[in-house]
Amino acid sequence: MAKQGIRCVLFDFGGVIAEEGFRRALVDVAHRHGLDPEMLPRLAMDAVYESGFVLGRGGEADFWRALQDKVTFPETFDSFRAEVMRGFVVRPEMLDLVDELSASGKTVAILSDQTHWLDEIDRRDGIYRHFDRVFNSYYLGKGKRDASLFRDVLKELGCRPSVALFVDDSEDHVMRARSEGLHAIHCERPASCIAAVRRAVKGE
Repeated sequence: MAKQGIRCVLFDFGGVIAEEGFRRALVDVAHRHGLDPEMLPRLAMDAVYESGFVLGRGGEADFWRALQDKVTFPETFDSFRAEVMRGFVVRPEMLDLVDELSASGKTVAILSDQTHWLDEIDRRDGIYRHFDRVFNSYYLGKGKRDASLFRDVLKELGCRPSVALFVDDSEDHVMRARSEGLHAIHCERPASCIAAVRRAVKGE
């Protein structure tokens, strides 16, 4: 890594650039209603994929029906949606890191399994202006469960895997990125994540 150097850095959104609002809302709902806080997020994530919502092939109503088929959800969609959006709290220190990388000449991009909700968050918080590109599964029709997505994104950026760094809070996604030849960091806490990115960019 030290010889070639990192040229492109891809950041997940929820759980990296911002708090993970989707999972947090589901865990809070589970606690409020005596449901399993591990099971409910897993069922909801399956529903968001199976309905096609996260891949732009279905809408909010499709996701909600798919979730209701799996579990009797105890709150209305509107209240749940509002709680999800509130939960996506941007981490200023992560945006500072993005700006730092950009100023040093790196290409920085979001790579997120998200829906059009990400656009709403951008209108609220002004996130996109910090990045060179935003890759959202909702518009790509492909998510990070498909490792070929990394090839597609790097081709768009004109960046080889050997000089690309991917940062995500999902260990599964990190492993897929590594299988495609990218350097990758499992982001668990902002402070340690920022330090790890800086080390990686320096080739340490």
